[in-house]
Amino acid sequence: MASHRRPKPPSRTRVTLLTTAAAAAVAFSANSANAAPSEKPTKDEVKSKVDKLYEEAEQATEAMNGAEEKAGKLQKEISTIQDNVARGQDELNQLRDSIGLAAAAQYRTGTIDSSVQLFLSSDPDSFLDRASTQDQLSAQQVEALKKIQEKQRQLAQQRAEASAKLADLSSTRAQLAKKKKEVQGKLADAQKLLNSLTAAEKAALAEQDNRASRDAGERVDLGNVGSASGRAGAAFAAAQTQLGKPYSYGATGTATYDCSGLTSWAYAQAGITIPRTSESQANIGTRIYNVNDLRVGDLVFFFNDLHHVALYAGNETVIHAPRTGTVVRYESMSTIGGPFMFGVRV
Repeated sequence: MASHRRPKPPSRTRVTLLTTAAAAAVAFSANSANAAPSEKPTKDEVKSKVDKLYEEAEQATEAMNGAEEKAGKLQKEISTIQDNVARGQDELNQLRDSIGLAAAAQYRTGTIDSSVQLFLSSDPDSFLDRASTQDQLSAQQVEALKKIQEKQRQLAQQRAEASAKLADLSSTRAQLAKKKKEVQGKLADAQKLLNSLTAAEKAALAEQDNRASRDAGERVDLGNVGSASGRAGAAFAAAQTQLGKPYSYGATGTATYDCSGLTSWAYAQAGITIPRTSESQANIGTRIYNVNDLRVGDLVFFFNDLHHVALYAGNETVIHAPRTGTVVRYESMSTIGGPFMFGVRV
């Protein structure tokens, strides 16, 4: 006889899981149907993001420039110390040779030179004092031995100084490499965003930049450029000759420039050496906080951390190397992208 057992009903837990899964599937399907497709960022949105990346890249660039400048100074200092150590070692060897000759002469006569005892002594200073008091050494030998001891101390100090500076140089170079990588990463991200634009959108952005620069240039022509005087005027005139040169991070001319590279080059043409970075350039002259008090050729600083510098061109405009993808150009101070902090009269 066949079995007529009723099938075992599903457990309450299993029913709950199946019901929950089904509800989730329905909800997901409904949300997927109603979700709006992701929209491509507009040209202006891309420009805003790219400008921000360029600003961050310029911040890193100025830090990189500072590390590079410091590395160069450290390398020169280390070279000077190493040269001094080499000369000091030669002098020490000569002093030792003179003592050695005296010792050899006394050895041939069967006596033990006191200078040899000095080198074997565990306390050379005390021995030197006793030997001198007891007339065991000639005045000339005492003087030579004192010179040897002083030269040894000097060399030890110089070698320690060189070692410390070498460690600092290694750290600075590591920082330089890190900042360079950071700059390259920011620029790569900006380029990806720009590549998402159509050719027409890229052309529109380029024309927008060019138009702003032309407008600023016209304002410069109307401004009182004659207010520039002396070396500031010469620096400004030098910068004008570089209009149209491309921006390149870390560059100091004359093919390409970054912001502080242009200003330091321009003042160098006027016979004035100023520091390499914008932050350092902010501390070299008289600060001017009122735009109305600026004169053509003054250095002008932007952003709270002073990572951008330009040359004042009159009528609230500047000449500067703005950022990657641009050239040395005139620009209104109101369109720099960061607040005016102050000017510096060199």
